Amino acid sequence: MCHVQRVTAPALLGIPVLLAGCTGPYSTLDPAGPAALTAAWLWWAMFGFATLVLLGVVALWLYAMIRDPGAIDEHEARHVQYRWIIGGGLVLPMGSITLLLAFGVPAGHGMLPLGDDDDVLRIHVTGHQWWWEVEYPQAGITRRDELHIPAGVPVDIHLSSADVIHSFWVPRLGGKLDAVPGHVNVLRLQADEAGTYHGQCAEFCGLLHAHMDFAVYAHEPGDFDAWLEDAQGDD
Repeated sequence: MCHVQRVTAPALLGIPVLLAGCTGPYSTLDPAGPAALTAAWLWWAMFGFATLVLLGVVALWLYAMIRDPGAIDEHEARHVQYRWIIGGGLVLPMGSITLLLAFGVPAGHGMLPLGDDDDVLRIHVTGHQWWWEVEYPQAGITRRDELHIPAGVPVDIHLSSADVIHSFWVPRLGGKLDAVPGHVNVLRLQADEAGTYHGQCAEFCGLLHAHMDFAVYAHEPGDFDAWLEDAQGDD
């Protein structure tokens, strides 16, 4: 009993530490936009399913340890083995993959700009070693390592690279997408509320990769229009 208490107490004390990792500027479990919310729900669904599988496996293991197999002939033993191979080796993994695709494919589609929408703000982002060039082609504005977007509306990020492969990622707003030399990928982001959101290159791209971060400033629509006017004046 004392041994159990010695093991349980540190585990319980460690729970707040583990839960603290669910928040913060780079937490995918603290979503601030529809794409990030979909990804977070997908993660929780996978976590819940994996937990159920783990509990099931542990329960079967405990049952196998304590049960009395009794007398069993060779034919019946082979039949039991076949059932475990089919159930655990085929049905369980195939069913798990099917469930994952059923939830994952629609979630992935929700992060992409499916269909043409001329009203969506377009921002061109080019990855460099080791910084981000941000361009607003319709307004003639260029910035370094900072994006300004209106809150509450979708924005299309057109990604490319000037040198090597980078990966654009704002964890609280959506999934990550590669910036590839000679190719343009499009990522749709939306911030539900005004605020500052942190981004990071998520693909190792050289010596200073860890310092290739940026900030996304989401403004209220009226404030964003005022920022555009001020930025045009500065440029």
